[in-house]
Amino acid sequence: MKQTWSRYLIIFAPLVIAGILLWPTFRSYQLGKEKAAAEASKDTVRINNFMRDNGESYRNAKNSSVKLGLDLQGGMYVMLEVDIVKLIEESALRESVDETFAEVIAKTKSETESSDDNVLEAFLRNFKAIAEPKGRSLISYFDIGDSKEISDASIIDKLKRDIDDAVNQAMEVMRQRVDKFGVSEVSIQKQGARRIVLELPGVSNEKEMRDLLSGTARLEFKLVRNNQDIVKALYAADKALAPKNVAEAIKDTAKTDTTVVAKSDSTKSDSTKTDSTKADSTAKAQAAADTTNPYAKLPKDQQAKAYMADHKVSTLLQVLFKNGNQYIDAATQGGFFMTGNIPDGDYLFFTTRSGFDKLMQLLSTDRLKGVMPADLQLVRSAKPEISTEKSMDPTYQVYCVKREAELTGDAITDAIPTFDPMDNRPVVSMQMDVDGAERWAAVTGANIKKQIAIILDDQVYSAPVVQSKIPNGSSQISGMADAKEANLLSVILKAGALKAPVKIIEERVVGPSLGEDNIQSGINASLFAVLLVIAFMVLYYRTGGMIANLAVIINVILIIAGLAALSGTLTLPGIGGIILTIGMAVDANILIFERIREELRRGRGMRSAIDEGFSKALSAIVDSNITTALTGIILYFLGTGPIQGFALTLLLGIATTMFTAIIVSRAMMELTMPENGNYNFGQPKDINA
Repeated sequence: MKQTWSRYLIIFAPLVIAGILLWPTFRSYQLGKEKAAAEASKDTVRINNFMRDNGESYRNAKNSSVKLGLDLQGGMYVMLEVDIVKLIEESALRESVDETFAEVIAKTKSETESSDDNVLEAFLRNFKAIAEPKGRSLISYFDIGDSKEISDASIIDKLKRDIDDAVNQAMEVMRQRVDKFGVSEVSIQKQGARRIVLELPGVSNEKEMRDLLSGTARLEFKLVRNNQDIVKALYAADKALAPKNVAEAIKDTAKTDTTVVAKSDSTKSDSTKTDSTKADSTAKAQAAADTTNPYAKLPKDQQAKAYMADHKVSTLLQVLFKNGNQYIDAATQGGFFMTGNIPDGDYLFFTTRSGFDKLMQLLSTDRLKGVMPADLQLVRSAKPEISTEKSMDPTYQVYCVKREAELTGDAITDAIPTFDPMDNRPVVSMQMDVDGAERWAAVTGANIKKQIAIILDDQVYSAPVVQSKIPNGSSQISGMADAKEANLLSVILKAGALKAPVKIIEERVVGPSLGEDNIQSGINASLFAVLLVIAFMVLYYRTGGMIANLAVIINVILIIAGLAALSGTLTLPGIGGIILTIGMAVDANILIFERIREELRRGRGMRSAIDEGFSKALSAIVDSNITTALTGIILYFLGTGPIQGFALTLLLGIATTMFTAIIVSRAMMELTMPENGNYNFGQPKDINA
């Protein structure tokens, strides 16, 4: 009885283990169909519900399942380019950058953006041609930290190191991102000096993958300073750009089309107004608010033009001042930009996307250099503040923040997509390391009732008001449109930030390389071959052949389970390896059965012949499998891509063949042995057991 149970255990224990290993594959397939159905419905609520209830389970199952290779299921091909020009530009000292340096950068960018030329060489060549004749050197713009060792040569060496580090780090970050996203067996290769090629099996959502790969993930926590200083800076910028006289103002305005912004819904306004309509109302309000209005004596059709010319910067923004419990328009109601009498307090700023771009362009000119306080910068919200389905230029909130970050994304140890229990909106909860938690506690403790902007890639995702000190290093990002966006953001944050931005210069979704028809033909041919082998074994070896076929089926199940355990990918060459394994497994059983039949012809009893058959054939089976395994090992370590897939399934097949052909098939024979000891191996009837 004890021996019977041990034989059952030999047969069924591997099947149970295989079932456990293959369960994630089945679960991934099941949840994948539900996810596809939800996405096909384009129902945001349904998609969010699926991601909330099954998102984590689906990701875990997908990571542990057997994947199909690019040749079986298709995927996505992406070529990335590390923005070395941007890296060099950001490496320069901010206070030293001038129009000469900007000209060198622009020339370098135009020369290298459509080629894979060495960016640093192009930069140095342009620097020598443009900057050096003007008395500039690399020391004028770059710093390596040690004033004694600084020289043009040391700066060039540092730039070379930074560029190499940026490209290598970009490759590693890309690998981490796609791995955390659930894409396995990714091929990532460096091409040329700054390009990276990725092959992503099973990926078809271009937008989602594009967002995943191109985000720089520069996360910063900065204090919001929407106060008197920024409004004074806008007033000073207006004065710096104002024409000398009214006639010049009117003439200048005729050439300019300046966009201004209306109040957002949150500030109880209705719409966005532009150009002369808004400027006319502004001028009228100013005339009413200030009897010394310099435009009062102008014709009405010229008042708006003159005002806009005198206020080229402030008219790009909607500036609201908190007066008690309500906000008033700083231009139309307060007249701040007319009188220069700017009170201290809290302000809100809004502008359109094009208005913000224009504002930043103006503030970066030499004429306005130094107008903005050096320790402050303007950033806009990541999402529009007003629903503008019909508008091509949505309205965003603008924040004035401290230039130096209180904390960066380097302190983040984990980022989890979840839902805010208060309003059920998708958010990303973050956890910080020990040092980050201490710093976060100090920052939040010192800024209670003040805003801290959570900025990702120079866009504000949320700017919560600190209600109390946060001692445990936790924080939260809101502002995502749906659960998929929250999941994508969490993946990027966990994978880390890039030292230099990357851009996608080529992408395409590829179908299975052999075509659906050819793949189906290959599968049909494989099945036909297997059926022929099964039929031959049953017809020639009778009961023994049936045992061999069952052992082969178990063998194939164990191979696929082994792929799942190793997070392997099934490719067309891998299928070839499985078919070869089936032949090898049957060959092992044929050696055993022929030896048994030989022993029966010599007059041995059935049980004795079976014992001899398994023991005498063992050496030949081991020898043949060892030589094949050595070949498989060489192919795996020296081959790439499809060759490795073939070698992996072959090596797994050798291990499972040894187990099923020798141990499992023997256990099944022992369990099915008739009481009279007669077992049919296709031997002639005159040979008795």
